[in-house]
Amino acid sequence: MTQGTHHSADDPRNRDIRIYVNGELHPRTQAVVSVFDSGFILGDGVWEGLRVHHGRIAFLAAHLERLYEAAKAIDLDIGLDRTALTQALYRTLAANGMSEGVHMRLMVTRGIKSTPYQDPRTCIGPATIVIIPEYKLPRPELLAKGIRLFTVHVRRGAPDVQDPKLNSHSKLNCITACIQATKAGADEALMLDPHVFVVRRGEVWTSSGDYCIAGITRANVLRLCRENGIAAFEKNFSLTEAYSAQEAFVTGTYAGIAPVIEIDGRPISTGRGPVVERLQQLYLRLIERDIAAQPPP
Repeated sequence: MTQGTHHSADDPRNRDIRIYVNGELHPRTQAVVSVFDSGFILGDGVWEGLRVHHGRIAFLAAHLERLYEAAKAIDLDIGLDRTALTQALYRTLAANGMSEGVHMRLMVTRGIKSTPYQDPRTCIGPATIVIIPEYKLPRPELLAKGIRLFTVHVRRGAPDVQDPKLNSHSKLNCITACIQATKAGADEALMLDPHVFVVRRGEVWTSSGDYCIAGITRANVLRLCRENGIAAFEKNFSLTEAYSAQEAFVTGTYAGIAPVIEIDGRPISTGRGPVVERLQQLYLRLIERDIAAQPPP
């Protein structure tokens, strides 16, 4: 699993964005939540990262499915149905005049608590919903030249500890992983089980998925492999097999598919290999198909 340091240049347009907080749109400097909010006190909430293309939110149905499933799993009432939440997302985009090159963070917490205490019964109001849209693109060299990974000591938790299928606000293990990778001089952290795609003899391998979030981009890559005759396997494999791969890449909503050039100092490739380049092109076409099939917002 990778977490970490995808950066984009600071866009001056983001200084004037309006942020959605519980039905109201506020200037960036005035968009705040209470210090008694469950998300601030305990990291009690779930979130989604969303990408905007041509005025549409890519793979929105899948993102909302994951959000509502996670909320149900932790017994959190979002308070809005999918139609209303979709309207809130597009209302936020419209208020900012945004249609391209935008990343959105949709966050839902359990809401305000009467006192700083973990028991959900101390919540005294509805869920808190925040939508932050920003002009944000990955660095061009990220998608072409690739990134370096460092295997950290932090592991993905088992489902009976903290289920990694939950895209929760509680991300301290991932933050710790980012710190260790940064201190090692790498771009991203590789958290075992190795949720990274590798290409070996023309085959695409990734982990079994037992210890990673239900990644939407990950699922789309596996779908593209099936649809385009690329052999792909979800399986357990060792770091030794990752080190000796011909290509490797990571996936995510923000950057899509990013090639990996190095893992723990072992060179993997000199940049974007033929399989990665093909998948990047197929992924862009899949985005276009998805947004073309969506109804008008």
